[in-house]
Amino acid sequence: YVPPPRKLSTGVSFGAEHFAETSYYFEGGLRKVRPYYFDFRTYCKGRWVGRSLLHVFGTEFRAQPLDFYRAAARAGRLRLNEEPVRDLHVVLKNNDFLRNTVHRHEPPVTAQPLRILAEDEEVVVVDKPSSLPVHPCGRFRHNTVIFILGKEHGLTELHTLHRLDRMTSGVLMFAKTAAVSKRIDEQVRERQLEKEYVCRVVGEFPEHEVVCEEPVLVVSYKVGVCRVDPRGKPCKTIFQRLSYNGKTSVVKCLPRTGRTHQIRVHLQYLGHPIVNDPIYNMEAWGPDRGKGGKIGKTDEELLKALVEEHRSKQSLEILGISEEDLNSGGENKDCGDSGDCTKNVKDPERNDIAACPPNSDINQETLEKDKELGSCGNQDGQTGQKGWEEKDPLCVECRMSRQDPSPKELVMFLHALRYKGAGFEYCSDMPEWAMDDWEE
Repeated sequence: YVPPPRKLSTGVSFGAEHFAETSYYFEGGLRKVRPYYFDFRTYCKGRWVGRSLLHVFGTEFRAQPLDFYRAAARAGRLRLNEEPVRDLHVVLKNNDFLRNTVHRHEPPVTAQPLRILAEDEEVVVVDKPSSLPVHPCGRFRHNTVIFILGKEHGLTELHTLHRLDRMTSGVLMFAKTAAVSKRIDEQVRERQLEKEYVCRVVGEFPEHEVVCEEPVLVVSYKVGVCRVDPRGKPCKTIFQRLSYNGKTSVVKCLPRTGRTHQIRVHLQYLGHPIVNDPIYNMEAWGPDRGKGGKIGKTDEELLKALVEEHRSKQSLEILGISEEDLNSGGENKDCGDSGDCTKNVKDPERNDIAACPPNSDINQETLEKDKELGSCGNQDGQTGQKGWEEKDPLCVECRMSRQDPSPKELVMFLHALRYKGAGFEYCSDMPEWAMDDWEE
């Protein structure tokens, strides 16, 4: 058997029409996106054929009450094969095309600039700030590395060579052509790449070199939680202490495999979680914070405890999830495993129709109020910046008051310091929190 040749893709393609959807503004040390109208689009899935739209919304898209979808249809927000949906009892057929227009709000990220470390005809290398996802995913679209590079630096059709978790900062590399992407992918497969991270952890880390080879298992793709488990994938991380200030240690991390949250999970297992890790240094893991793999909870109990802990602190946004995500049910195995996603990045306009505003107590009277305003925005199927000018009567987010995270809350002390391969090496500066004279 000879496998077919790999297709050479054109990279992640977002263009001027996408960048023009809205604009950025800066406030309180945060980069914010003005709310905007956006079309979620999908073709009819096989299991929907022969079912009514009302039945599909009621069984699969339960993040919203049916009254929400009825009001959205009346306001012209739902379209089937580009015709307004007037009756949700319409039966879906194969290849039906569904469009749902929503008023979209994105979470803020740190205002720290996205710095370009190197650029030539083959690659672009950036120093990614913490809290910024690489690709559009979940509620993030414009507040992503890909969109900022396109909107502010004119860099498009890039190929992702590796990924960083949303809360991880540091060296992030993109290829400009499919040929360069393929060449570096081969280095990855042959384990010719070296990555070096630095972090600040709880307690006095051992002075000698520590090697951790515990397997890591994904507990939840949606929330993005992993743990050490014999059923997990094989992992290896080498740790070397750089300094200790009497309370916390700065540690160099050399991952020899590339599993989700590998460094963070291994540090937690060793009893030295990252100081401000919003997942692996939480009370939900028990009195020992998961040291030695001792949790004392089932996976379901652990996830519930983690969510409740963040909910009580009003910090679900730090996890990169919302009440909507928790209410939608089911695990999304394409999205959320590291607070980032590459799902559909080659075809950015084919998105899941379910991504509506978060759930809340909505009554029919509220939704019907000011129908004329509710119908504005996307009657021509285009997204538009005008979405931020006035509150949208169908948008739950417009009626919610969210407390912004502080810039400090959006920084996790894990940084990709160096990325080295055959014929190239890129480094960033040591972060401020890793300096010897840094004070907590």
